[in-house]
This record gives sequence, structure tokens and C-alpha cells, in this order.
Amino acid sequence: MKVKLLAYTPEPEKVISMAAKLCYSQVGIEEIESNLTAENVERFLNMLISLGHASPLEHVSFTFGIEGISRSCSHQLVRHRIASYSQQSQRYVKLDQFEYIIPPEINKIKKAREVFIESMQKDQEAYNELVEILFKETYDELVNSGDSEKEASRKAEKKAIEDARYVFPNACETKIVVTMNIRSLYNFFEHRCCERAQWEIREVATEMLKQVREVAPILFKSKGPKCVNGSCPEGKMTCGRIVEVREKFKNL
Repeated sequence: MKVKLLAYTPEPEKVISMAAKLCYSQVGIEEIESNLTAENVERFLNMLISLGHASPLEHVSFTFGIEGISRSCSHQLVRHRIASYSQQSQRYVKLDQFEYIIPPEINKIKKAREVFIESMQKDQEAYNELVEILFKETYDELVNSGDSEKEASRKAEKKAIEDARYVFPNACETKIVVTMNIRSLYNFFEHRCCERAQWEIREVATEMLKQVREVAPILFKSKGPKCVNGSCPEGKMTCGRIVEVREKFKNL
């Protein structure tokens, strides 16, 4: 798995401080940047966070490149709807040898690993065979209907891989670019950094948090799962390791 912070709003903490300053003082936009010392920026940000005034947080966004995750993980990721996504397409990208993610609990058991890898190999074989069958059938139809061989080949491959991809498993590796504003990131981290989140998306979320902390430490210093700043909201489903979790995110 690889997570890389590709881009972000320049001077994120200053931008949000300007928005906050406009909300709570009489200054106009010409004076909005004046006297924004490091101390004042931190004061504005701490006030926003303590008040729960989240709308100024939406003025800043972060864009991440993520690869080496499964389709199972990306399906959970895109459920966070206030965000923008660009994902590698299985309709347009032919996977002559697809990569896959092996869950740790399967990987550590020899027999389970063997069964899993064998299943992945069979999926690839089925995909290759389906592509070949569908390509030939569609290619012949297109040529017979008047398309040139080059055009028929292009269209036939597109159609073949579009349908053959249905045999790929949730384990299939994918790549995705994600953009979220800070308000959405807060919500994302609260849910996906939690120990009860699925292991893969938890690793993604924790690495994302680690990287944004380097850019905007004031905004993200106390972020993580909900139990970092309060009691565990999971009730009987709690992981029971609140002290350990708090220490983990304190030293992230």
C-alpha cells in the first residue's frame, strides 16, 4: 500500500484563519490577512475547533494518491461522499496480470494463503479466456458490419475487457486519487482510524492523517478516532483499548 499527499491548498492554516477572522471581527477582505501572526493563527484555529464551527474548514482541501489497495477497500473509501475520486478503470485498462491484496489473517496461514493464491490465478485465467472469446466474437461482428480492422480491434477489446472484468475479486488491486476538504477529513478519520474499521482502510486513513499533520499540525494534532478526544462511541462493540489508541495517535 502506498499513500502520497499530492497537493493541498497553500498555507492551509492561514486560509482557515482568514475565514474565521472574517466571521468574528469587523474587518473587510482588504484587511483579512493583517496581523495574522503564528500566535493569532493558532488562536483562531483552536477557537474554531473548540466551538465546533466547521464551515471555515471547508475552504482547504487535500489531494492524495493511493495505490496498492483492494477494490474492497476502495468501495469503503468512496462511501465518504463529500469528496472527489478518480479511480483506475477496469473498463479501459486491460489487466493482463492483475495484482491483488492478501489479507494478513489469510497470509499468515500457509494453507489459507495457498487456497487464496490459487483462486486469484483461476480468476486471471478466466479473465484472459473471456477476453479472448468476447474479443473474437465482437471483432467478427464489427468487421462484417463495415468497420476497419483497426477500428474493430479497438472497439472489440474495449467491449471484451468491460464484461470480462466481472470475474475479478474484491482483492483486485486498484489505484485512486482522492480529494477531501478538512471537514470531510475530520469525519473520515473519526470513522476509519477506529480499531473497529476494517484493517486495510484503517491503515490508509492513519497514513493520510500522519501526512496531513506534517502540513497542518494545529488542525490535525488532536484528530483520529472519536475516542482520542472523548469516550468510545461503540458501546458493547468497543475494542477496549482506549488508552493504547490514544497513545498511538498522540505519537503518530
